[in-house]
Amino acid sequence: MRADAARNVEAVLRAAARVFSTDPLARISDVAAAAGVDKRTVYRRFDSREELLLAVYRARLDRLSALVDATLDDRPVRDALLAFAEGGIRLSRDWPVDIRAVTDPAIRRRREELDARMDGFLRRAEQAGVIATGLPDGWSLRMLQTQLHTVAQEMPALQPGPAAALVVETFLHGVGT
Repeated sequence: MRADAARNVEAVLRAAARVFSTDPLARISDVAAAAGVDKRTVYRRFDSREELLLAVYRARLDRLSALVDATLDDRPVRDALLAFAEGGIRLSRDWPVDIRAVTDPAIRRRREELDARMDGFLRRAEQAGVIATGLPDGWSLRMLQTQLHTVAQEMPALQPGPAAALVVETFLHGVGT
């Protein structure tokens, strides 16, 4: 793919993520306008609105997978958690579509695989004594995802670094005194 065509596809996907997050029933022409391209440009790459939406979900998952690879590594758990939270906030703001309720089998499978990788990291956090043991399966992951989503989407004035620190502090210690 030519460099300009790749830039157009990236612009369309990013615009579609924003447009569909605010209007799930938006049309391709709405996405094209937000991306600053003609709707024929969008249709050259995507046959339908549904195909475009699936491409947006795949792009978000690609970036999430890269974030997991880059942050949830062998560094100390708190450092890894902080890096993941900051990256997760940025990712959610750049790609604001919600993939939690997507029914496409391939998208669901990829999300479940990424959830399993993150659960593995959180088990390491339990073993390191950073988070509590004995919680219901999936609890820690859902709490972290919910906090990241809330900060990213509902508190845009918070900058990613301080927001990540707040998320990690709240995740690890709650909001009590």
